[in-house]
Amino acid sequence: MQVLLANRPHGWVQESDFKIVETELPQVQDGEVLVKNLYLSLDPYMRNRMNDRKSYAAKTELGDTMPGGTVGEVAQSQNPQFNVGDIVLGSFGWQLYGISDGKGLRVLPHLSENVPVSMYLGALGMPGITAWIGLISIGQPRAGETVVVSAASGAVGSVVGQLAKARGCRAVGIAGGKAKCDYVVNELGFDACVDYKAGHLAEDLAAAAPNGIDIYFENVGGEILDTVLTQLNAFARIPLCGFISQYNATHPYGLRNFGALLTNRVKLQGFIVSEHFELLPQAMQELSQLFAAGQLKYHETVAEGLENAPAAFIGMLKGENFGKQLVKLA
Repeated sequence: MQVLLANRPHGWVQESDFKIVETELPQVQDGEVLVKNLYLSLDPYMRNRMNDRKSYAAKTELGDTMPGGTVGEVAQSQNPQFNVGDIVLGSFGWQLYGISDGKGLRVLPHLSENVPVSMYLGALGMPGITAWIGLISIGQPRAGETVVVSAASGAVGSVVGQLAKARGCRAVGIAGGKAKCDYVVNELGFDACVDYKAGHLAEDLAAAAPNGIDIYFENVGGEILDTVLTQLNAFARIPLCGFISQYNATHPYGLRNFGALLTNRVKLQGFIVSEHFELLPQAMQELSQLFAAGQLKYHETVAEGLENAPAAFIGMLKGENFGKQLVKLA
């Protein structure tokens, strides 16, 4: 089973933009491995790859399998670097099986019961590494500073706040709804969380960050970014990870407070995690140590079955998930 891109969305993604097909598995050739995918990662970047326009990654062609990170088990191997039963991290996309010549596959270490394989698509995978690179390498936090992160209950934002706390910073989240804010503070250990749906974002953010904002980790864009710009300290840093509020917008939000970047001599830097893989060992070492010490907590929202991936993806874009959005395939 595979999920293909059937239509290019205009505005919000619809389930009709996807097509589910059954395909026969090809024979495994010399040097290849067949992987049975166990979990599929659903991530906001996939929305941009559905568009027919220039981006940092190639667009998905109509009729192609939707892209995505996967973790799976080697079912057959004609490649001496992989054994049947190995658990591997790959990018096979929205399908139950994948065939590879081994390039881009990473055999995961022996996993204890405390480390489910799904974590390598979340806090110990691309989202966690994204959080580390954006905050540590670009944001360069110093003890005592205030770090604000939008989409704070999501896969990336939740790790950003916990890394900030580990660096001695004040961690403030922005999330949608009381339940998410309670989770961010009570479970993840942030100092405060602002509910942007409550209707008084600027006032609540000023109360949560009374000394201003030194680092803003941007995942959302739109009105939230515009509000944060008015509360930045001089020489603040903005690691720019994403703009999920704008991915389905037919009339993009126009920033009114852009001049604050100049007034406060702010460093704003967009980044793509795949361009910083030289930092992966450093990031993984710290993330693994924090997890082993009980200082890196996570939450997963798991849809059952590949046929439910389109609905789960749309729900994630609407903010219906808590933490990392996954699809359990087997």
